[in-house]
Amino acid sequence: MNAQVFTLTDIVARHNERAGTLFYEFFRVPTLSAGLYRLAAGATDPQQPHGEDEVYFVLHGHATLQVETDNVVVGPGSIAHIPARVPHRFHTITEPLEVLVVFAPAETAAC
Repeated sequence: MNAQVFTLTDIVARHNERAGTLFYEFFRVPTLSAGLYRLAAGATDPQQPHGEDEVYFVLHGHATLQVETDNVVVGPGSIAHIPARVPHRFHTITEPLEVLVVFAPAETAAC
């Protein structure tokens, strides 16, 4: 079997082992990578535009996602696609934010 199966419980536990780390990558192949991104309530999102397309799936928390000059409120179940090299960030984080992130191709630099 070439497939890999992950559980959110294991991903969260492994992220917890890396105290102080905002992004935990749990999967990587040349064509895509995936990780868990966490920001505390009131935090400043430090990320810069990426050279890869990315998809966000919000697991927990609420915030506003700014993509270029557009802003949209996101919460559990929100899914967003951010094209490569487009400026974006989370702001107005009202409760701890936990986001599953998928990059295609695999991200070349850490968040």
